[in-house]
Amino acid sequence: MTTPRLRDPASLTEAAAEELAALAAEIARHDELYHTQDAPEISDADYDALVRRNRAIEARFPPLIREDSPSRRVGAATAEGFAKSRHGEPMLSLNNVFSEAEFAEFCASIRRFLRVPAEQPLHFVAEPKIDGLSINLLYEDGVFVKGVTRGDGTEGEDVTANLLTMPSLPRRLHAPFPARIEIRGEVFMDKADFLAFRATQEKAAEEREERRARGEKLGDAVVVPVNPRNAAAGSVRQLNPRITASRPLKLFAYAMGAASEAPADSHHAFLQRLAQWGFAVNPLSKLLDNEADAEAFQRGIGEQRASLAYDIDGVVYKIDRLDWQRRLGFVGRAPRWATAWKFPAEQATTVLQDIEIQVGRTGALTPRAVMQPVTVGGVVVRHATLHNEDEIARKDVRIGDTVILQRAGDVIPQILGVVLEKRPAGAVPFAFPTTCPVCGSHAIRDGEDVVRRCTGGLVCSAQTVERLKHFASRRAMDIEGLGEENIQLLFDQGLVKSPADIFRLRDHRDALLALESWGDRKVGKLLDAIEARRSVALERFIFALGIRRIGEQNAKLLARHYHTLEEWRGKMMAAHVIGSEAREELGSIQGIGPAIAEELVEFFAEPRAVAALDDLVAQAPPLPAEAAAASDSPFAGKTLVFTGTLETMTRDEAEAQAERLGAKVTKSVSKKTDFVVVGADAGSKATKAAELGLRVLTEAEYRSLAGL
Repeated sequence: MTTPRLRDPASLTEAAAEELAALAAEIARHDELYHTQDAPEISDADYDALVRRNRAIEARFPPLIREDSPSRRVGAATAEGFAKSRHGEPMLSLNNVFSEAEFAEFCASIRRFLRVPAEQPLHFVAEPKIDGLSINLLYEDGVFVKGVTRGDGTEGEDVTANLLTMPSLPRRLHAPFPARIEIRGEVFMDKADFLAFRATQEKAAEEREERRARGEKLGDAVVVPVNPRNAAAGSVRQLNPRITASRPLKLFAYAMGAASEAPADSHHAFLQRLAQWGFAVNPLSKLLDNEADAEAFQRGIGEQRASLAYDIDGVVYKIDRLDWQRRLGFVGRAPRWATAWKFPAEQATTVLQDIEIQVGRTGALTPRAVMQPVTVGGVVVRHATLHNEDEIARKDVRIGDTVILQRAGDVIPQILGVVLEKRPAGAVPFAFPTTCPVCGSHAIRDGEDVVRRCTGGLVCSAQTVERLKHFASRRAMDIEGLGEENIQLLFDQGLVKSPADIFRLRDHRDALLALESWGDRKVGKLLDAIEARRSVALERFIFALGIRRIGEQNAKLLARHYHTLEEWRGKMMAAHVIGSEAREELGSIQGIGPAIAEELVEFFAEPRAVAALDDLVAQAPPLPAEAAAASDSPFAGKTLVFTGTLETMTRDEAEAQAERLGAKVTKSVSKKTDFVVVGADAGSKATKAAELGLRVLTEAEYRSLAGL
């Protein structure tokens, strides 16, 4: 008997590794041909054979499984949740325009900021605005390493495992490419894919209800999405990547985030580079020679809208020059160099069945329309805001009326008016309540305020609950698992009456376990999520307090100016005295007007509010504000005032630049001011600076110190 010749194990491993590398490259190529170029070269059966061969080798040689293996597209083990991940550059939202006049004003603002003469054209790139889920894709040395949702713009959820299930996502970039680059994109579902998926979910939901009726085990809840965007977002945020893999998701890439080097000098050129790297780029995107071409492009896309395979709600217009984008920068949470021109909202008619009064966290009584369900823009709408009692009176909206409904910006439902010829006999004008429907306290209108507010304050449970919901919300403290329903439940159970109580829940574990459907796993996840948010950035903390008129941007301004909670609290307490140094300092902060300053002073003048704040700080002290620039910047942490006419840049551009360098830009000169930058025709501010002996810089001196 002849002894069989055995191959060297090392040679077997080497051969397997070589074949896996070849299979990864070949399958990636076919993925690009099929999903990006719509030009497949092989049949589905042949493609499946390649995938099966890859899996068979990996099963025989597990240590050889590659990071870019096609098998990783079907996901990994179910995750317990999503880790948080910070973007290299913020993913901020866009401001909107809704008319040719508003777009013209947007263009004019760019010209004013950059001092671009009227005869010089503004080149824009126009891109259909896909209604999907924005994501941030990180590539290092050309290899995809991480995918993160937009989140709050600063940090989002790490959904890498789910994105790896999408065949249309390039695993590797075609050279050349920067060593490190963030690529922004939109995950979406085609209309046809969505309808098929929704039908599947509806059938699954019906079968689940049938099991319920028979008393059988139900299994996981079934979510029936209302529109393609929700379907895409829900699919990407699945804890089990295998569920994501089963969903018909697509991807368009459209922008660049942080990068080790710029791969292009214009946005249009960058889109071309994205296509070269293997990304799908919307083929309808177009470079416009000047802003006058935008109106025709907008009209043309609007005419195509209904026939497109995917949902869009407008067109995004971006300045093409990347150097201009950098100079323009951002204002608030939106870029100065881009805007979304939204389409007119879709309309429908329905019957107003009731008007409910909701009480918000600031005591505002807001009327909400309850209507017969109607589909508007592909979404079933049952409720719409009526804003305030003056708006109800102006539109003369009555219960029983047939009303004209639209979704503003295809998002927010609102009532436009009444079909008077269909008004039922006996319909009477709505009587707005003068007492709080929750606590019974007087509801008053202060001065010219159009909003009627409950005077119950901290004794009004509705205000308390709404403040708690705001505190725990994603844009505020972002406590995973502490949504509106759970906040209401914990409040009703007496476990959470103040923000500080949230961080004391660890002392009430047994009470939590006693709640219906609250098992050890659910309680443990919630307590872990709370602990993870015990120390957040100061700007988040300030926003989470829910002080009237203190939105995210104002919270950021306050955090940047005062830097620590102790400094902010002390200055706000001192600002109660009109004419005090602290009050003047507060009023000098760029972006903080008199009304905002008054709200802050009133908050800190309320002993119960300060006590609640101090109680919260004892449980969850916030972190100091992050420096806005490198510590070696000569303006980091310094207070600057600009006065007079500058030659090389506009005042807005100079102030934005100084803030990027870490400076605090204020409107008035005081002894706390570190630098006063004077241009031509400087007036009283320059005089006061000289009187106080402050350091005065010419524009040239400022630019030199700033390294401009």
